[in-house]
Amino acid sequence: MTARLLALLQQASDVQTFSRPPSLPESPDGPLLKPPPPIRIGGGANAGDLPDEVEMPLVDHLEELRQRVLRSLLAVVVGAALCLVAVKPLVRMLEAPASGIHFLQLAPGEFLFVSLKVAGYAGLTLALPYVLYQGLAFVLPGLTRREQRLIAPAVAGSAVLFVAGLAFAWWALVPAALRFLVSYGADVVEPLWSIERYLDFVLLLMLATGLAFQLPVLQLLLGVLGLVRWRAMLGAWRWVVLSAALAGAVLTPSTDPITMLLLAGAITALFLVGVALVALAESLRPETP
Repeated sequence: MTARLLALLQQASDVQTFSRPPSLPESPDGPLLKPPPPIRIGGGANAGDLPDEVEMPLVDHLEELRQRVLRSLLAVVVGAALCLVAVKPLVRMLEAPASGIHFLQLAPGEFLFVSLKVAGYAGLTLALPYVLYQGLAFVLPGLTRREQRLIAPAVAGSAVLFVAGLAFAWWALVPAALRFLVSYGADVVEPLWSIERYLDFVLLLMLATGLAFQLPVLQLLLGVLGLVRWRAMLGAWRWVVLSAALAGAVLTPSTDPITMLLLAGAITALFLVGVALVALAESLRPETP
């Protein structure tokens, strides 16, 4: 009986010995076979470039775009309605640079259409920050972190430069153009201007100047993206001066040389500012090996 029990114990010991898994060979520096790396789920090597990435079907994107466009249009309409209530003070303010000029209403209802036009321009200017916000809220989630860091300051700088262009046109271009137009032929004809033609001249000149002031933002985007170097920009200064003269002739609604020269000089100065910004961005950019 005792011998049979010892035989059973010996068989159980042999089974445990053969069922034990073989140990991994080891070296002095550690195990030869290392465990596999963990599997990353939900992204690749550049997964961090797209923060808060959420997949949406095309219909949802179109619906979001429609909602944001409707909100922007509603903001413009509300701003225009508010400006329409106070349109007469706005018109008087726009008439201030042409002191001493008598304005006429040459057709029935002309001032009504002028009021709607002035209110529309003013409402768009008031609603511009909200419209830019809606555009950024739609575009930024689909961009990488590098693109977000580039687009948001560019839009903010574009808005600031647009306002600066409006101010430059109001304080420099409009008075200079009106002084030239009034003084030229003042001893021959008496100036009696149409209110609609005058306000079209002022509003279009301010809008064209605001658009021309976007040049440094465009240059900085091209420089940051590495498409154009600042030395290449500076080397094309002759073409820029020629283009600025042509832009001054095309963008200004009048034909006087004073306004053209002032706008062309401003565009050339903005070009040089853009070249300086691109050079600064290139100097701050880390060098890649």
